[in-house]
Amino acid sequence: MAKYLLLKHYRGAPAPVNCEPMDRWTPEEVTAHIRYMQEFAARLEQTGEFVDAQALAPEGSWVQFDGEGRPPVTDGPFAETKDLIAGWMVIDVDSHERAVELAGELSAAPGAGGKPIHEWIELRPFLAAPPTITD
Repeated sequence: MAKYLLLKHYRGAPAPVNCEPMDRWTPEEVTAHIRYMQEFAARLEQTGEFVDAQALAPEGSWVQFDGEGRPPVTDGPFAETKDLIAGWMVIDVDSHERAVELAGELSAAPGAGGKPIHEWIELRPFLAAPPTITD
């Protein structure tokens, strides 16, 4: 089994087919989208392929260690909106092909008008082992 991270972006990937921003969807469209995501995750739980998933809020903070034992929290600078991640899902599957298949299904979540978004999902494998350091 190999773990993969499926990233859903606010912006930054190629434009999806149904690119109406979620803040312009009707409450019913948002509910349908969330239901699709929940049902997708539940199906993967049954097959043992689901690890975790979370939606992320658009706001956040940048933090950096200041060398004096306490990291300062700042209000910015923030990454541009195009770089923000909307959410993620971690799966544990038998092959890269299966990960691609599931990412494709996730891409079909409904959006505005109940039509599939066809959004681009960034698929990233977990590092299997730490790199070997040689002198």
